[in-house]
Amino acid sequence: VQLQASGGGLVQAGDSLRLSCTASKRTSSNNGMGWFRQAPGKEREFVASINWRGGSPSYADSVKGRFTISRDNAKNILYLQMNSLKVEDTAVYYCASARGAWASISRNDYAYWGQGTQVTVSS
Repeated sequence: VQLQASGGGLVQAGDSLRLSCTASKRTSSNNGMGWFRQAPGKEREFVASINWRGGSPSYADSVKGRFTISRDNAKNILYLQMNSLKVEDTAVYYCASARGAWASISRNDYAYWGQGTQVTVSS
C-alpha cells in the first residue's frame, strides 16, 4: 500500500485546511487509518484515527472539537478536516494505514505511512 498525503500549506491562526491521503490499493479500505504529526524537534504524535468502515473516530485531546477525520472507501481517500487552526498545530502531517481493521492511537499498529505534508500556521 502506498499512501500520498496532500493539502498542507501556510495558513493563519483560525483558518481551516483539509488534508487528503490517497491510497494506491483498494486493500486499504479494509484497514483502520490514522493521521499523525511531527513538529521540529518532537516525536511523531497521534492526531486522529478511524476504523475500516469510517466509524469509531479517535482524536488527540489537543485537536478534539477542531479536527474531523473521515474516509471515502470508494475513492480510497482519507481526510482530515482541520478547523480553528493554532500555531501549535504546525507540523508535518502523516497518514498511515493500520495493520488491522480497528482505529488505533499507537504508531506501532500502523504498517504503512505516507510521505507527509507540511502544515504551517502563523499567528
